[in-house]
Amino acid sequence: MKNTYQLSSFTLLLLLLSQISFAQRKAKPNPLKEAVIASVDQRFESLTDLSDRIWSFEEIAFQETQSAEALSDYAEQLGFKVTRGVAEIPTAFVAEYGSGKPIIGILGEFDALPGLSQNKVPYKSPLNEGNPGHGCGHNLFGVASLGAASAIKDLIESGEIQGTVRFYGTPAEEKFFGKLWMVRAGLFDDVDVVMDWHPSAETKTAVQKGLALVDFQVEFYGQAAHASSDPWNGRSTGDALELYTTGINYYREHIKPTVRIHYHIQDAGKVVNVVPDYSRIWVRVRDSSREGLIPVWKRVEAMAEGAAIMANVDYKVSLISGVHEVLVNRTGSAALQKNLESLGPISYTAEEQDFAKKIQEATGKPQIGLVSKIEPMEETAEHSMGGSTDVGDVSWVVPTIRLSATTAPNGTPWHSWAVVASSGMSIGHKGMAYAAKALSMTMVDLFENPELVESVKNEFKEKKGDYVYKGFVPDGPPPINSNLQ
Repeated sequence: MKNTYQLSSFTLLLLLLSQISFAQRKAKPNPLKEAVIASVDQRFESLTDLSDRIWSFEEIAFQETQSAEALSDYAEQLGFKVTRGVAEIPTAFVAEYGSGKPIIGILGEFDALPGLSQNKVPYKSPLNEGNPGHGCGHNLFGVASLGAASAIKDLIESGEIQGTVRFYGTPAEEKFFGKLWMVRAGLFDDVDVVMDWHPSAETKTAVQKGLALVDFQVEFYGQAAHASSDPWNGRSTGDALELYTTGINYYREHIKPTVRIHYHIQDAGKVVNVVPDYSRIWVRVRDSSREGLIPVWKRVEAMAEGAAIMANVDYKVSLISGVHEVLVNRTGSAALQKNLESLGPISYTAEEQDFAKKIQEATGKPQIGLVSKIEPMEETAEHSMGGSTDVGDVSWVVPTIRLSATTAPNGTPWHSWAVVASSGMSIGHKGMAYAAKALSMTMVDLFENPELVESVKNEFKEKKGDYVYKGFVPDGPPPINSNLQ
């Protein structure tokens, strides 16, 4: 019995050692992923400087001249072939390195939002009163994506992987959706897979669809007159505007919970004592799918005619642009999730947590600081809510893998001064570097594993089905210098 017992113990020990050895082999780090992580770390200072410069430029949609130049110059200095002014957009560009297949693209935004200029402090304090600010963190977005592309470029240059990496400098996401014209120009037609990310208050794979939307403008044309001495000679476009918005607001009771309608009155007359002969309103309709969006959009458009009839004025409806919901690719997202778990959560200093809590205090949120964890991969909801993005349109022409990375405190109001403050300091910088690492690691998977690329593409084809993509974009060039600005 004694010998049997000793033999069993020895056998168990061997089994345990073999399991440990197997686990170690299984967890053996990928040297190419270690290389892209090191590349991002090596460039961290220059990437941070680039991000801070874009943060300081405060440039809005289609006016991002300095930002586009800074990003494209940086890419060119690293050896990318840069093509500027693509898709008839002066601030859109493509930076490419390598040759042949696969072609892996990555998206980079860099436009700011009007009126959100802010100092790098945890309380509201405009840097340049009335100027734009990066309330969506796009100063981090484009830079992190270019950092990821640069890390992959290093591997192609050294001969460790083969194929092409392509960075897309994509302007005007906040207002006009510049990617629509880039898609229309065929810039994504030959791409195998596209990577994308967005600043957030949490770190996770982005597997929700967001909302489809359409933007259109309604203009009313009437007859001016003195508002007191002969108003009967006037035909008021102000009346038409009020009747139109009243109709929209009554309609809200009869739309599905997934629908959102917004409007911005751009011109309602100039002075109080003149019956206005011109008015203009920007209208936005959203829903969780393009199928649900279209009938609501057409109904809201038709209301403009009713308002014009009641006010006895003329009217004109002009399509501005619109976006599809995102076609989620869960196969690619699963590969990204593994890399997030491999990287682990972002670490923060006590000073950064204090900054975060002060922002939460200033915005009326629970003072819990930055949430440092990797969220599990969610189920994709049938009707996901939230915002909209022109990445959705890209995702209907090429498989797209998406990431959210923490760049602001939990609960932070987005499109606010609080995001601008976080995006310009170390909290934002850490999220930027993290995104660059996670994206480039997943791109390594795509370059190394042709079967993964095919699986991603097969899911894309299956989900897209027989739908033929058509963008919500008017004929003609992008509205670079139109009255829409």
